[in-house]
Amino acid sequence: MVEPDFWNDSEAAKQLIAENNGLKEKYDNFKQLVTSAENIEVSLELLQEDDDADLRREVEADVTKLQEQLHAYELSLLLSEQYDANNAILEIHPGAGGTESQDWGSMLLRMYQRWAASHHFTTEIADYQPGDEAGLKSVTMMIKGHNAYGLLRSENGVHRLVRISPFDAAGRRHTSFASVEIMPELDNSIEVEINPDDLRVDVFRSSGAGGQHINKTSSAVRLTHLPTGIVVSSQAQRSQLQNRETAMSMLEAKLYQLKQEEQRKKEAAIKGVQADIGWGSQIRSYVFHPYTMVKDHRTNYETGNGQAVMDGDIDEFIYHYLQWELQQKNPD
Repeated sequence: MVEPDFWNDSEAAKQLIAENNGLKEKYDNFKQLVTSAENIEVSLELLQEDDDADLRREVEADVTKLQEQLHAYELSLLLSEQYDANNAILEIHPGAGGTESQDWGSMLLRMYQRWAASHHFTTEIADYQPGDEAGLKSVTMMIKGHNAYGLLRSENGVHRLVRISPFDAAGRRHTSFASVEIMPELDNSIEVEINPDDLRVDVFRSSGAGGQHINKTSSAVRLTHLPTGIVVSSQAQRSQLQNRETAMSMLEAKLYQLKQEEQRKKEAAIKGVQADIGWGSQIRSYVFHPYTMVKDHRTNYETGNGQAVMDGDIDEFIYHYLQWELQQKNPD
């Protein structure tokens, strides 16, 4: 960093500084954990000499805090993929089933919004297509915060709901599906070439929530990438230009992920293994009748507290997925 030509490539310099800061943060956190453990050890020795009630309560609180810090530190070490630190783009698409599956889509959106709030991440609805009677037909949400993508990539796949449908007058049990797609928001260091001739641009009036500006002008933008058929829309911003920029960012993320997925399939074919199809795989079931259970089909982690999960408590699912992913990469 002290080299005279360090800032010749400003983007590369910024990326290197960010990586350096990340490593320093991990080192500082580790040193803090060691110091906390040593302080607890000293307190335990004092307790052996004098079993003081106040000191015992203080030690118990310190141990609980250290366990939480260790868990957070381990999680940070598991987030080692290239774009784990990036913001995330989340899309939800309900499957066939009409109002019931569309309502399931809105339940998942609420779950992720609550999860994001618990991590002090900011969220913004970039595109929202409401359901016919309830729920949603599709939604795209930007989730901004450090490690947002790394944490949420565990959610990529098909989510299954089993419940007594509130929309069924006969009170029958229904099974609904919704696909969740997670992509990293790419920064300027990643170049995705998009030929303007390959794009179809449509403008329309926004249909989702957005205040007084919504529906007054055709500010929403839909981009169609003709070679791949990928379609993205943005209607959250106030101007057509801002929505076009947001839509382009989403399209770049989708095209990049598509390229990465194709590369993974090629590598899997060379190795002679069956590649997991992320978008089409059923990853988790949420059962609310005849019993309550939420189970991840990759890690086999499950919980009976379905309401807590729907309120955004999915950290254990994320943690177990990252552990499982590490084991898949290092089977020995």
